[in-house]
Amino acid sequence: MLRHEFQPGKLVAGTVLTLVGVLYAGDAGGAWETPWFVAIPLVAGGLCLAGAVALVTGLVRRRRTTGRTTTDGPGPDLAV
Repeated sequence: MLRHEFQPGKLVAGTVLTLVGVLYAGDAGGAWETPWFVAIPLVAGGLCLAGAVALVTGLVRRRRTTGRTTTDGPGPDLAV
């Protein structure tokens, strides 16, 4: 059983920010050279992508819940 609902927008944002952190950790460790201005488009683009994913997820969830109906009983009587 899930303890919380899955939120793909937060997953995308976390992945992009982790990628930026790994890029700068590699630069600090001397593995490669990363220019300072690389983080700005990566973070901005990642946050925009995460916002778009969260918007689509919200629209899909709203559409799925409006079409459902609840029944209190076991169901309709199909006997003729």
